[in-house]
Amino acid sequence: MELDDRFHFLKPGARVVDLGAAPGGWSLVAAERVRATASDGKAGRVVAIDLEEMAPIAGVAILHLDFLADDAPARLRAALGGSADVVLSDMAAPATGHTRIDHLRIMALLEAALDFALDVLAPGGAFIGKVLRGGAERELLDMLRHNFAEVRHVKPPASRKESAEIYVVALGFRKSAATG
Repeated sequence: MELDDRFHFLKPGARVVDLGAAPGGWSLVAAERVRATASDGKAGRVVAIDLEEMAPIAGVAILHLDFLADDAPARLRAALGGSADVVLSDMAAPATGHTRIDHLRIMALLEAALDFALDVLAPGGAFIGKVLRGGAERELLDMLRHNFAEVRHVKPPASRKESAEIYVVALGFRKSAATG
């Protein structure tokens, strides 16, 4: 909520993909803000995916699936029914306890999420993803800056101060021939 309150990327009628959705907090907020249960013809759409089971959320299509599975991107696109306005990634690999390895694993998931976003986002769309600070973000940030009008690092107030977790917020997707 804090990120959307600041950057306003969850608009009524938007199509949203939530990667790494369990337990469902982002999906719940997204469904409410895009009016996923509206019956006035202006409802948004939220599609959530996670390896973990999730309780049903009104207005959210939930896929219990590994995002890295070969068929996952096609299944997400089919469930979405078109391009996305927002791709959220809160994916995290199980922690090993080794900071460098954990950082690299989360960065690999975020890069996979960004590849998917570059393929599915509509022009002007947004990509929001969790990052662990640790030094391997430069290439990812360069790719974001190349493809989005605005890229910001944000540590929401709800995030613990001692946590290395921050979010990257990329707004204003510039779809080009190279990105799809």
